[in-house]
Amino acid sequence: MTSICLIEDDPGTAQEILIELRRVGYQVTHFATGRPVVAAIRERPPDVLVVDRRLPDIEGLEIIETLRAEGVRTPALVLSAMSALNERVRGLRSGGDDYLSKPFALVELVARIEALLRRPANAGETRLIAGPIDIDRLTGTASRSGRPLHLARRELDLLEYLVQREAQIVTRSMLLQDVWGYSFEPRSNVVDVHIGRLRRKVDAKDEMPLIHSVRGQGYRFRSR
Repeated sequence: MTSICLIEDDPGTAQEILIELRRVGYQVTHFATGRPVVAAIRERPPDVLVVDRRLPDIEGLEIIETLRAEGVRTPALVLSAMSALNERVRGLRSGGDDYLSKPFALVELVARIEALLRRPANAGETRLIAGPIDIDRLTGTASRSGRPLHLARRELDLLEYLVQREAQIVTRSMLLQDVWGYSFEPRSNVVDVHIGRLRRKVDAKDEMPLIHSVRGQGYRFRSR
């Protein structure tokens, strides 16, 4: 059973989250304060950490920073009423993998956790480099051999998804579910259109192609 460690000091919020996560089948351990958490995670790391930014005894980001310094890579979702851009950036730079502003819908919380569980091991890195491709996830920019790519948000999401799964075949269904968030396959060529736009920006004339079509299956990224 997938295990979640929840650190939330507000009793009402914690109870709502506990009920929902247990309802969908997760095993949840709850802490109302932060200091006991690091020792507990050292002993038995959960699959996902959900941590409130403001705790009565310690800053939630300090917990994440301590764990990252010790080499613990458990995906961490930060909950906070502070939704300003600089606060979200700080949460990511402290080692958080995602940032959810309060108030939020429980269905979105569950979706964010599901997305963290699907992410590959290098997903928590703020910078992804694969051959000539360099993606800065904090600034939302990408380049190829120093050439800015000027990608739209969806194109950047697609490139990041492909880079994280280098050499793997990525199907259209995978892209629709994990990049677009669709639980069904729409009757459109939305994936092919966006991949086409991305490919024209990434693979300029006379450059080695990095994004390849795999006939009847989907796409594959190769940096060499």
